[in-house]
Amino acid sequence: MAESDINATAAAVLGLLHEGPMTGGQLMAVAERRLGPFWSMTRSQVYRELPVLADLGYVKAGKPGQRSSQPYTITAKGKAAFAQWMKGEPGRELVRNPYALRVAFGGANQRKEAEAYHNEALAEARELQKEAKRDGDKMMLASLEFASNYHKAALTWLKTAAK
Repeated sequence: MAESDINATAAAVLGLLHEGPMTGGQLMAVAERRLGPFWSMTRSQVYRELPVLADLGYVKAGKPGQRSSQPYTITAKGKAAFAQWMKGEPGRELVRNPYALRVAFGGANQRKEAEAYHNEALAEARELQKEAKRDGDKMMLASLEFASNYHKAALTWLKTAAK
């Protein structure tokens, strides 16, 4: 894996580790809070990436703590790999909407669940936007605006989908 070829999940892990050492569980909590409105990562992805990043020298594993939790710290090599990733092309966007998939195959019986999910996600994104605005974090604010607009668009689509 060349430094410019890290995947988006690995880059997200490295980006979050710029904030300081974190265990896999802490990374997930921070990722859900900071990135969740516009980027999804699973626990298994995080735990799969950490040893790979350690083998590449991008992160350093600390001493195991309670319940074998192990903090990871980004290295200078990891910071360079992340900076290289940030300069590269983002690649093709992946869209994976399970409701749209069901509609494509002729089903649409989970509309209420999808509407509830998007309403909740929209409310969360709006709350995080307030925090980002208060903190003066213009880049996070822009990402959260994307998330809000995505959920609004999904709600608009759900009103007409498979009627």
